[in-house]
Amino acid sequence: MSAQHLSDLIRFARHNSPFYQDLYASLPPHCDRLADLPVVDQQAFWAANALPDSRVLTGPLSEATLYKTGGTTGSPKFSVYTRDEWRTFVTAFGQGLVDTGLRPGHRVADLFYAGELYASFLFVLDSLAHAPVDNVRLPIGGGAPLESTIPTVRDLAAQVLAGTPTTLCRLAEQAMSSGVRLDAVELILFGGEALFDDQRRLLAAAFPRAQARSIGYASVDAGLLGRPVPGSDARVHRAFTPYSVVEILDDSTDEPITEPGRPGRVVVTSLFRRLMPIIRYPAGDRAEWTGTGPGHFRILGRAEEGVRVGPVSLHTQDAQDAVAAADTASRVVGMQLVVRRWDGRDGLVLRLATAPGDHAAGDDAAGDDASAREALAKAVVAELESVRPLYPDSVRAGFVHPLSVEWARHRDLVVNPRSGKLVRVLDERPTA
Repeated sequence: MSAQHLSDLIRFARHNSPFYQDLYASLPPHCDRLADLPVVDQQAFWAANALPDSRVLTGPLSEATLYKTGGTTGSPKFSVYTRDEWRTFVTAFGQGLVDTGLRPGHRVADLFYAGELYASFLFVLDSLAHAPVDNVRLPIGGGAPLESTIPTVRDLAAQVLAGTPTTLCRLAEQAMSSGVRLDAVELILFGGEALFDDQRRLLAAAFPRAQARSIGYASVDAGLLGRPVPGSDARVHRAFTPYSVVEILDDSTDEPITEPGRPGRVVVTSLFRRLMPIIRYPAGDRAEWTGTGPGHFRILGRAEEGVRVGPVSLHTQDAQDAVAAADTASRVVGMQLVVRRWDGRDGLVLRLATAPGDHAAGDDAAGDDASAREALAKAVVAELESVRPLYPDSVRAGFVHPLSVEWARHRDLVVNPRSGKLVRVLDERPTA
């Protein structure tokens, strides 16, 4: 399926999707400019996309592949692609792989994760198969034991490793500790999470001949987002024109940002998806235009709709629901998610604010109050881990630090200086 004109997509979604019909009910009949359309509310979108009776889909679910999104909770979220849409998706992404340094004949180890309805392994494998240069694909998978992965990579002389930074660093650490040299590796393609300086150092030590580059910017829910831009900054990408439209919107007003260097949240419109339309959908990231080329933007980290901690994705609503379930005495009056990085791993801190007069955040907390605070913190963590079991699994695997709770007053919570609105997610990890 070729990319379609925006006006045709809007009319089609408005006529065939009950969700978009309701969302655009107050708009003029022939409204066809993105700036005139409301930004999709993620919570409302996923509530309407519950299967089997989705109000987002434009037709019956009779021919498609169904994938689970990365931000799953106790109520799984699913994205669907027809075979034509998937072919367009992987072909466009495959074209971008040449910008990462993929060369004819490269032997590529696909170390992304497969199974359980996740898309990344199949997506990367299919994108490689549709790339405009010949390549040899090695479908190893991220879940394979390192004891077998390392010999496979070595014996087949893989020149390219593709996976999440967490998986790639595990492989690097294991190779170094076991004394195995993987000298054929010359290119490392990472995706799914940011690559930090300490991880770069580990990869450089294990694979001294390899360059680490972004494999591209995409997600199974938002679709095509950014094609890699060759250069020293792996955070810089450019829009996948004509298959998608990327906007960067002001945090407070949702007005489109056009000038370089001004951060905002990423919103995407997919021009080739009709079964499950994606129109002005928040991608969950922040970015800024670079001004260095047409459509070039720099990814700055996660926006407040979601957060990525190592290999784990969760939404702010996950944490809010966990606090609501655990806080039976209603002591918590505000919350922020704080993502930090120390000792080579990410960690998530739940900053919980209490009401005036509550000693939970004070240094003079009485014994009973301290005990109640500790019990509430444990209950919140247990509740969140129950709906995001990948987090405690990742703690046990040594990928991330354990969840922790930080007590504060409401005045201590960070707000947007322009609007006074609470900043839901603070990403304090270095991004340079």
